[in-house]
Amino acid sequence: MVDKIECEMMTAQSGVRHGFFTRRGGTSEGLYTSLNCGQGSADQSSNVLENKNIVAKALDLRIEDLRTVHQFHSADVYTVTANDPPSHRPKADAMVTQVPNVGLGILTADCAPVLFADADAGVIAAAHAGWKGALRGVLHQTVAKMAQLGAHPDRISATVGPTLSQENYEVGPEFHQQFLEQGLQNARFFIQGKEDRYQFDLPGFIAESLQKAGVMNISDLGLCTYGSESDFFSYRRSVHKNESDYGRQISVIVME
Repeated sequence: MVDKIECEMMTAQSGVRHGFFTRRGGTSEGLYTSLNCGQGSADQSSNVLENKNIVAKALDLRIEDLRTVHQFHSADVYTVTANDPPSHRPKADAMVTQVPNVGLGILTADCAPVLFADADAGVIAAAHAGWKGALRGVLHQTVAKMAQLGAHPDRISATVGPTLSQENYEVGPEFHQQFLEQGLQNARFFIQGKEDRYQFDLPGFIAESLQKAGVMNISDLGLCTYGSESDFFSYRRSVHKNESDYGRQISVIVME
């Protein structure tokens, strides 16, 4: 059975369906066991397609109404319209829409999926927020695009899904320096690790980025992708285990 996690705050938004799906309940095998929705993996394309179909059905969607983008760690946001063909997969790292019954899906394997909704305005969004995208402003741009469609930041609810915890997010001095160059206040998202290493708080940085964009209704599932191998795919864990590839879980939001 497919396994998805819901956020109570997001569920309270009238007319919004969503799910942060785990890796359980799919058809893939081996490294991709089992609900791998990553088209960029080397998994069999038929398995990925069937897994996306399973996800769509779990949210009462047709598979052609489950939209994803070609993610590349940018701050680019795509506005999904009723005229977009189902196969359209533009390069972007976030999507916004006011079209009902269209699912916005974000693929992750350590980066953070962030789902947004302003039910009063009938506007939803989904963002892929790894450290690069978050530092480049993908969350601010997502909120700005939502506002163009009539959303208001103080009505937007945002939920941060499964991602790397600070405990498991070790980085080097070059990484640390990039954040300090954006503002010395970013030092608070790092704690000193062994020797010249640091531990980075991606969820904390995301929360502050959302607040700076005017969003105050923020929740965090507090789930670590690295630490729960049975539940989540993790790029970093796959590297540490010398695995040849890794799967991606999907997070989806829909406005009725």
